[in-house]
Amino acid sequence: QVQLVESGGGLVQAGGSLRLSCAASGRTFTSSAVGWFRQAPGKEREFVAAIIWSGDMTHYADSVKGRFTISRDNAKNTVSLQMSSLKPEDTAVYYCAAGRTYVSRSPLSYDYWGQGTQVTVSS
Repeated sequence: QVQLVESGGGLVQAGGSLRLSCAASGRTFTSSAVGWFRQAPGKEREFVAAIIWSGDMTHYADSVKGRFTISRDNAKNTVSLQMSSLKPEDTAVYYCAAGRTYVSRSPLSYDYWGQGTQVTVSS
């Protein structure tokens, strides 16, 4: 069992930066890949980024590549998402997810989800 809690969301102007954190508890977290997803009103949940358990393999959605960076600190049981050059279209609720050993872009591949944190980017 893994419990996930996101933090760091907020309101930021276009071009600004935010750093999201996902704090985890549960002994299987350090062996799990972790993904970040987002969901805007009226839209489906979409993949943002993912990182393998060791931290040495990452994947990004094309829409955030070069602007967002995912990282993890297994000693602290945290995964971070550094977001830069934010755009209004990045506005969404951001979720972290975990549960499998492999990285996946599909939300169906993740067993555990946090409650989400709101990111709003104003133009």
